[in-house]
Formats: sequence, structure tokens, C-alpha cells
Amino acid sequence: MTDSVLVLSGLDPSGAAGIGADIETINQFGVTPLPIVTTLTAQNTESVIDLQEVDSKLIVKQFKHLQTDVDIKVVKIGLLSSSEQIRTIASLLKSCNNIIVILDPIIKASTNDELLQAQAIASLKQELLPLTSVITPNLSELQALAPDMDEQQMVSSLPCEWVLLTTTDSSSDKIEHRLYHQEQKVKSFYYHKLPGQYHGSGCTLTSAISSLIASGIDVGIACERALDYTYQTLLNAKSIGKMQYHPNRQKP
Repeated sequence: MTDSVLVLSGLDPSGAAGIGADIETINQFGVTPLPIVTTLTAQNTESVIDLQEVDSKLIVKQFKHLQTDVDIKVVKIGLLSSSEQIRTIASLLKSCNNIIVILDPIIKASTNDELLQAQAIASLKQELLPLTSVITPNLSELQALAPDMDEQQMVSSLPCEWVLLTTTDSSSDKIEHRLYHQEQKVKSFYYHKLPGQYHGSGCTLTSAISSLIASGIDVGIACERALDYTYQTLLNAKSIGKMQYHPNRQKP
């Protein structure tokens, strides 16, 4: 049990996704976010037009200096930029004892803009996934990590204890999220698909899971509660731009 979550994620100037969403969500659970930015972006509610990778040397300095002061136990990872950055972060995580890593494998933005190239996806699978406790891909992200397989084979190919497969990107009416533990499906969660487009729901979900785990909640229960919380943020979403809705992360 800890009262903080180290967050490695990108910066979204619209505030809907990325490290801003992570900080908002983690704060709602009474846990302290420890944010390190991996990627600077130029984006709004309509599109992503540019990405700039943060220097890995700076990430190393931030991580190691924080580590001298804070006992890092739970790590949430979002947008990453390159194979080099992924290898750097994997090396830093190996320096920690008994950490729990929750990974949101961001490959495309919700606007369908490509965010991670093929070489970096391979590094993600080889370097980072073996260190990951919980991964939360949508169906297209799972297919990118394990192409040309059926769902069970894809899940089995990931070296993670827990896989929470979210199906919002492939559902038209009812959404089924499937939770796998050690390659076996243990539970499904059902929600009605909401009209409109939303930006930042994946960041919200993964940060909520991380916060609950940091609070001492078991992973399976944490996933269920985080899904319910995320759905509520979408039910109460706000329109701050021309296209995608902004999840309202304020707990009632």
C-alpha cells in the first residue's frame, strides 16, 4: 500500500488525455501523482499534428532523483516516443524492487493519428511488457502487439499477468471489456456505448486502476471499480472544443 503513483506519460495541451488526465484522475482517488513527461504534443480535440520526444537523459535524472527520496511502488505508463526511450524506462524500472507497472499501450490517438512506430512497438513488447503487471489495450492495440492471431492467442503472447481488453473501438452498441489473468478470462464487464467521441478515456481508466492498486485494492476489483469510474466520467463528459468530448473526472 502506497500513497503515490509514478506517471510516465505525454503532455496533451487540450487537457483531455495524457499526463493532465492522469493527474486529475489520480487526485480524485486521494493518491499523489508523481509526473514525468515523456512526450510533448501539439494536439486539440480534433487531431495531433506534432510530437516531440523528451530527452531520455532528463527522464533518467528525474526518475533517479525522485527515487532517492520516494519509495516507488506503483508506476503508470502512457504515451512513449521511441525504442530508445522504451529501453531507458525499462532499465529504470529494473532498478526498483517489487514495483507494479500498469501500461496503457498507446499506439494511435483516438483521432486515429499514429503515435508509435513499428520499431517502437516491437521494443514495447520485448523490453517493457515483461515488467508489466497490468496492460489495458483496446482491440486494435492488442492486434498491433500480436498480429495474425485470435484473441486468446494474442493475450497468451503477452508476458503480463493481467490483461484488461477494452473493446470501445470495436463495439457499436454494447461494450464488453474482458479481464484476463494469467491468460485465462476471469470476468467480463458490460456497458452501453455512448454517442459521440471521447478523448482521454484510456488514460482515465489506467490511472484509476493505478490509484486503486496503490491504495491496496486487489487488481481484479481495481479494474472493475476503475471501469465504473471511467464510464461515469464519460456520462458526465464536457464539450470544450469542436470534436471530442472531455471526460469529467470530478467525483460526485
